[in-house]
Formats: sequence, C-alpha cells, structure tokens
Amino acid sequence: MTGLLIDDADGVRTLTLDRPHRRNAIDVELWKTLRAALDDAGRDRSVRALVLTGAGGAFCSGADISKELSSAHPLYRMRPLTDVTLLLHELPVPTVAKVTGVAVGAGWNLALGCDLVVATPEARFSQIFTRRGLSPDCGGSWLLPRLVGLQQAKRLALLADTIGAEEARALNLVTWVVDGTEVDAFVDGLTARLVAGAPVALAQTKALLNENTDRTLREALAGEARAQAANFATADVREAYAAFADRRDAHFTGRWAVPGTSAGRSEDET
Repeated sequence: MTGLLIDDADGVRTLTLDRPHRRNAIDVELWKTLRAALDDAGRDRSVRALVLTGAGGAFCSGADISKELSSAHPLYRMRPLTDVTLLLHELPVPTVAKVTGVAVGAGWNLALGCDLVVATPEARFSQIFTRRGLSPDCGGSWLLPRLVGLQQAKRLALLADTIGAEEARALNLVTWVVDGTEVDAFVDGLTARLVAGAPVALAQTKALLNENTDRTLREALAGEARAQAANFATADVREAYAAFADRRDAHFTGRWAVPGTSAGRSEDET
C-alpha cells in the first residue's frame, strides 16, 4: 500500500507510516489506507497485537497540509481522521506506538490513541494545532485531559509547546523511554508478552478501561460482570488453571468453550 508498510510476524502486525520525505505526514490517501489497514487488523484473528510506527527516523508530523486545501466541506474531510481514531481506539487487540523522532499534531494523538507508547530519547512531541490556526483533532481533546488532567492539557494544547520524551513520560504520555539502539528489541519483547496473553481477556480488559473513564462505578461493575462472562466462555480460563497446577506457561487461544460444546472448538467450526 502506498505510504504504508504492513508486516506480520508471530501474531504481531506492524503498520509503518512510510512518507519519510514529509516526516510521515498523512495525506488524504494515506488516511484512507490507514483506515482500511486498521479495519482489516480488527477482523483478522491471527493478529494478536499491533505496532504503529514511522519510517525514516520520524513517527508522524501530523496531517499533510502541504497541498492545496480541498474544496470539500471540512466535516467531510475530517471523516477519515475520525474513522482512523475510532478504529485505533476500539481495536480488540493491544496496540503499541513506537515513536522515534517527531510526533506532532494528529501524529501525536495517534500515538496517544495506542494502548502503550514506547519512545526513544530523541522523540519530540507537540500539540501543534494552534500554531496552524486549528484546534486538536484525532481525539486529542478527549485523550489529553484524561491522561494529564485538565490544566496540563490546556498548557499543551493552548501553547503548543514542544516537549521531549522524558517530560512526556513524566506527564504519563509515554510509557517507556528506550535507547534507539534497543527500542526494536524492546518492542519485540513487549509484543511477544502481549501475543502470549489470553486474547479475549485482553480485549475485554482494554474495552473496560477505555469505557470506564467516564462511567459511574455501578455502570463499570455491570460492564465487568459482562466481560467476565465472556472470559469464562473461553478455554483460556481452564488452561490458565491447568498451567498453574502443572507449573508451566499457559497457552492461550481465545477459543469458545462453554458447557454443552466441544472444549476448544473455534467459532469458525460451528
């Protein structure tokens, strides 16, 4: 796909933004391509974790505004960005942003939309929107206050300061800062741990954490009960108990295994 590299290895799908001449700024066609790639990753049951990164020493410098603005109404132009943001947020597998170089504007918010963020010390971040006469998009106005609190979110968004990786980590906007010579191996080890996890349980956990940021305790508890029902309907719970008893690593598959069905039978076989 033009502007996007897709690689599959051991249950991990890596999406690499590949427009290094524009520091991986995302143009109209790449937004559409990224939307299709995320939709496919969400439907492909062989994908157990997803990594989003950029080529050429940058993560993403935001939306590409180098070309003449489209004559289409801005609400229509925003739809691909909105679709990508929602798909990334709701993807049923864990997501990791691997950030080297710049991540600004929509590019930074795509990184924040991932479940975990790994950055190198050289990474730089900015909510650059107000410098362009714009306001945050790609979920930034929703994500930032929840991650750093309202006052720091306003500081970052109103002043559009550029901050480094260590400050971003101190603000809980980066999960780990890892040297550039070690970042690939670190992300490989991290995703291997995620792939080894119980896929249904991970999907339920991610959904609960995302949903419960603005729910009451009563609503959260009801959601947790529904999630546990889904978890107990898989073979993974039985496998976890067996592995604990046998003092071995569990092998999780996410297969459906409720009473009255053949344990381990996949839904594709029913």
